Amino acid sequence: MPEVERLNRDYEHLKEQLRRDNIDIENITNALMCLEIETPSWGYGRGGTKFGKFVDGNEPTDIFGKLEEAAKVNRLTGIAPSVAIHIPWDKVDDYNEILNKADHLGLRIGAINPNLFEDQDYKYGSLTNTNPDIRRKAIDHILECIEIGKIFNSKILSLWLSDGTNYPGQGDFRDRKEWIEESLSEVYENLPDYMRLLIEYKFFEPAFYHTDIFSFGIALDLAKKLGSKAQVLVDLGHHPRGTNIPHIVAYLLSECKLGGFHLNDAKYADDDLTTGSIDPYQLFLIFVELTDPRSDTSELAYMIDQSHNEKNPTEAMIQTLENLQHIYAKSILVDREKLKASQMANDTIESEETLMKAFRTDVTPIVKMARHKKGLPLSPLKELRK
Repeated sequence: MPEVERLNRDYEHLKEQLRRDNIDIENITNALMCLEIETPSWGYGRGGTKFGKFVDGNEPTDIFGKLEEAAKVNRLTGIAPSVAIHIPWDKVDDYNEILNKADHLGLRIGAINPNLFEDQDYKYGSLTNTNPDIRRKAIDHILECIEIGKIFNSKILSLWLSDGTNYPGQGDFRDRKEWIEESLSEVYENLPDYMRLLIEYKFFEPAFYHTDIFSFGIALDLAKKLGSKAQVLVDLGHHPRGTNIPHIVAYLLSECKLGGFHLNDAKYADDDLTTGSIDPYQLFLIFVELTDPRSDTSELAYMIDQSHNEKNPTEAMIQTLENLQHIYAKSILVDREKLKASQMANDTIESEETLMKAFRTDVTPIVKMARHKKGLPLSPLKELRK
């Protein structure tokens, strides 16, 4: 049986099943067709560990080669038209060259990511350094990234601060807090009206005694003090094992302070693995919060942040995008009225079963139909590997 004919049969069968639960399969299909996920330039290069990096010679080594790979992924999946860049990893003499390259490939440049963790001056911190000249250097780098973002009309400045200490007494917590607030206030004042500052948090690494922005609570506090253009960025790998990330997501949504995600997965700590490869149920529960009718996610940035030392980076990017499409569709299947009724009745079993029914549903026909309607390959990874 031809693949499209089989798809139509499977789609109609699932459509009939969902109709019994008053779920319109076309609405989910249309939602999938509108879904957009941003891929990172650095995710197309070969990753590594502190022990080494294994290359095969085919990985792009500059931003232009990475954009070529990103365009390939977007052509195959149809949901990745924007690319985040990292400065100075993607630094060039003329950013109009990147702009023109992206435009030629049907892409746009998305979030701008400053780098405050590699320069030798940042050995003892960037925005929290005891040396005011180094703090000034760090601020100026972020301001430079804002100016670069203006070239691309980027709407997001994504900031991860690696600052922290390794030993008790090494730094004064309150001084460091004050320096971060002062620095970010200057950054915030220089944001154009259309640009948001997304503050990322991470509970440890590279510092192991304390990290200055180690929790969503600290990131949220900073964002509230700065103003409406500052929000929190949730990196799925930046949490201790067992953290209830869906709860964090719901809390930030209720505060209108969830700005976006760095999507990946982790087994132990910030492994930057393929999204959905370790804990797909947690990813599902996160998207259950995101697709809640009360959630305003119109400005939410879905951005991938992953690194691969063994997998082909481009293939892994397609795997992540496919996993996200499946999870997104499953989350829309949740019967919200039934879930709310069982919650209000304190029916724990029924509440959990309502979620599990959606999670167990095979949404492959919906995902493939969304691709088919956009004229895309039904199996992007298979198409890439031809």
